[in-house]
Amino acid sequence: MNYYTHIFQFGGIVLKSRLIIISKKKLLVILIMLMFLLLFVVALRTISINTMNYYDPIYKGLDNEKKVAFACNVVWGEEYLPQMLKLFKDNDIKITFFIGGQWAEKNEELLKSIHMDGHELGNHGYKHQHHSKLTPDANKREISKTEEIVQRITGIKTTMFAPPYGDLNDTVVDTAEAMGYKVIMWSIDTIDWNTKDYRKIQDRIEKKHHNGAIILMHPTKVTIEALPKMIENLKGHGYEITTVSDVLHVSQ
Repeated sequence: MNYYTHIFQFGGIVLKSRLIIISKKKLLVILIMLMFLLLFVVALRTISINTMNYYDPIYKGLDNEKKVAFACNVVWGEEYLPQMLKLFKDNDIKITFFIGGQWAEKNEELLKSIHMDGHELGNHGYKHQHHSKLTPDANKREISKTEEIVQRITGIKTTMFAPPYGDLNDTVVDTAEAMGYKVIMWSIDTIDWNTKDYRKIQDRIEKKHHNGAIILMHPTKVTIEALPKMIENLKGHGYEITTVSDVLHVSQ
């Protein structure tokens, strides 16, 4: 890099200017670096706002609307589902139920009831395994088998997959997405499976609610006890309680 100094004189005033001369090679390097920086910025902007990781599992919905989604994973707790469904019906709420394949085989009528009440159905794998420990083929079998069962019982083809235990890695996500699925996680966990005090669930939601939240729950006794106040509080904050696809603006 070379510098050239030019001196200009106007009347009694002397001005100096420095001209920087850059070689063609260095100029090319600078242009390439700027191009990569621009591409990086564009890539960051195109990564979904719904994700917290690069490989695209979805943790939350759009934050420009006053909506939250309830996501209920179902592999047990069938004794509490009728009460849960009644609560949702009484409050005119439709949510997303992620269905375990083995559970669906044993509880066809309950699954039909969930569907007939207008709730959204997602895929929760067949055997409720740790999917990060499975091969791509085993992951595919878990998802496709549940898809077939749910479709046979309800006529609905699932397009969203919630990994059991929230257990995922690149293989899990890549396999599901290759099958046309969106991988759904959560931004608020009720941890309803690990408490007997419904007030803890209500407090957790009250402290963490936000636009586009995906609120994870299960059909448990304590969830049933917590839901009326949860619903009341969320509506009191101005939220619409809805499905996962609705907070993502995805057609199902």
